[in-house]
Amino acid sequence: MAKKQDMDLMVEESEVGTSEPRVYELGFHLDPELPTEEVKKTYQAIIDGIAEKGEIVAQVEPEKIQLAYTISRQEVSGRRDFNSAYFAWVVYETDAGAHAEIIAAANANKAIIRFIDLTTTKEAARHSLEVHELLAKAAATAAAEAGESEDAIGNELDAALENVAV
Repeated sequence: MAKKQDMDLMVEESEVGTSEPRVYELGFHLDPELPTEEVKKTYQAIIDGIAEKGEIVAQVEPEKIQLAYTISRQEVSGRRDFNSAYFAWVVYETDAGAHAEIIAAANANKAIIRFIDLTTTKEAARHSLEVHELLAKAAATAAAEAGESEDAIGNELDAALENVAV
């Protein structure tokens, strides 16, 4: 039985004759053990490769996340299990032939531990980007408020300790 990625490639290869551009979203997990600079370089290389073959519609830079489940991958040195990864996504518009090349490049990239490629629309991509930005702002606000709360608790604790010491 063929792997899902192989089946996706077979479907796309059957569409290579069509020249009408479509919008695709490539979501991918990068190896969590890569140094931060290497993550940035790898991400930029992926973006540059896609930009050479089509138009970038939207993108989100890699962010380290805990995975909902362990991803295992067989490598030459043995099996590797991943419980976290750098996650990023990019939405792009291209024709089927260039799309097949992009998927083949993602499949060959050893820094990518898993990816998904979907057909989407520009409107859905822009909406996803807006939601991502809103969630990032909300998380930053919550973190700032939590920091203020921790400072207030710390000050109260310091004052209580001073009163006990006196």
